[in-house]
Amino acid sequence: MFIHRPDRIKAIETALGRSPVTALLGPRQCGKTTLARVFGEKYTSEFFDLESPLDLQRLTNPEMILSSTQGLVIIDEIQTRPDLFNVLRVLSDRPGNTTKFLILGSASPDSVKNVSETLAGRCEFIELSGFNFSETGVDSVQSLWLRGGFPRSFLAGSLDDSIAWREGFIRTFLERDIPQLGITVPAMAMRRFWTMIAHYHGQTLNSAEIGRSLGLSDKTIRSYLDILTGTYMLRQLLPWFENISKRQVKAPKIYIRDSGLFHSLLTTETMESLMVNPRLGASWEGFALEQVIHILGLTDIYFWSTYSGAELDLLFFKNGKRYGIEFKYNESPKLTKSMRVAFGDLRLSHLWIIYPGRHVIPVEENMSMLPLSKIGMLSVL
Repeated sequence: MFIHRPDRIKAIETALGRSPVTALLGPRQCGKTTLARVFGEKYTSEFFDLESPLDLQRLTNPEMILSSTQGLVIIDEIQTRPDLFNVLRVLSDRPGNTTKFLILGSASPDSVKNVSETLAGRCEFIELSGFNFSETGVDSVQSLWLRGGFPRSFLAGSLDDSIAWREGFIRTFLERDIPQLGITVPAMAMRRFWTMIAHYHGQTLNSAEIGRSLGLSDKTIRSYLDILTGTYMLRQLLPWFENISKRQVKAPKIYIRDSGLFHSLLTTETMESLMVNPRLGASWEGFALEQVIHILGLTDIYFWSTYSGAELDLLFFKNGKRYGIEFKYNESPKLTKSMRVAFGDLRLSHLWIIYPGRHVIPVEENMSMLPLSKIGMLSVL
């Protein structure tokens, strides 16, 4: 089964129209290669897979080979050859150059050494995650939540196959992918840390508490966090600070970005076991958060929390206005005092309570309940 991703195709096309180099970045196995090959079929294109010995041999003299290509050049797993960034800079700066380069990487711009600096002003970044339900269909929300958005996990022929794929992915990521980035961390130590983070999913970071539990220093905890964040396994949602007379939380909130991996780390394998898991609400919050971010294309995002108990799960800005979102796994969530405080203190234009129901329900002026399946409505803001 193949799932079309027209919004992602359009984003690549737009970026290549503006810049000589476009970087499509995201975790391994999220569909970057498939998407690039589908996109490349529309053009005269040349494909280089840097995990292929043959393609590596072809690029023994990369400047000579790449300068002779025409149309679109696609380079997969670019993070394994950081020396190519200088070559791309030289080629994209040549007078009359018409070749476009689409480079694919499994680590974030900060994790790929010097990529941002080397290609500054020449490269546009696009982040690709696993599937979201605008691609798989709203009827698939529950399956997408349980299995996660990695194509091979979501499209697996059975739940057992999906579980097995995710466990294999976790093992390969720890034992092969991280070392390939030049990071030397024992796989078992990182597995324990990753599992511990799953238990803090949706909570503000307390590195001292995590460090005590694992017998690790604060510096090591932050290093592990940066590794998982830079490789798209973890999201650190930063706090928003407002000049108000309340003590505000300054630590980030942490989430496992893919709900399927989160469930595997908790050994929660079925929907029945998820429904009775004490982390059910946190699981829904993380899943819904990622859906909102990717379907709406949000980048300027925060959470807000005070030590007096007021909080907001997601604060985002669009067209000069502030909007807030609360995630509640409840068929009939209630407006709380905390939501009212956040609405007033943050001067929100609208506050939505995202829930798993089916109907849009106005609660008060500029406050409403919105089904997760209808979040596409917010794209018109």
